[in-house]
Amino acid sequence: MHLTHQLELFPDHRVTQVLFKDVKNAAELRQSAVAGKINAALIKPAMVVNSFQVLVAANKAVHLQKTGKMKTRSLYSEIIFSLSPTNNISEAFKRFGIADGDDSVLLVLVHSEDESQLLADIKSMVNGQQVPVEDVSSLTDQEKIKKFYKVTPQEEKCGTLLDAVVCRMAIKDVL
Repeated sequence: MHLTHQLELFPDHRVTQVLFKDVKNAAELRQSAVAGKINAALIKPAMVVNSFQVLVAANKAVHLQKTGKMKTRSLYSEIIFSLSPTNNISEAFKRFGIADGDDSVLLVLVHSEDESQLLADIKSMVNGQQVPVEDVSSLTDQEKIKKFYKVTPQEEKCGTLLDAVVCRMAIKDVL
């Protein structure tokens, strides 16, 4: 049901993604995350093409944390910020972080040890149905993503939407 990857460049770090739909307490979850009571990034699945996109953002956030170059205050806020193609932090939270009325959430945890207890604690806070992370594409709003990332029809002919999104995430700091 959840998806865990060991980061290649940081073998002591693992990224676990857990997807929930029919969430009834998004406002409470968001407030807990802002207060620091939830050690996870709470991401809006409508803005995620594939779990690989989130893995790229988490890898970038861990790298920035290790090098002391984060632009936000925590690793989890840096993951949300890394998903955005722009350098506007508040815009990133508005687009990629969950909102009070959302009915689905993708939880992203970065950990070094066995995540079973950490995962159980966070799962118990969510009032919703856990679904396989592979189902995230069924919750994706492709038109909203194309508009926000400015993906052109020409670009879609030579690559996938995921390719376009990950490229924009990667070059954000260069432009």
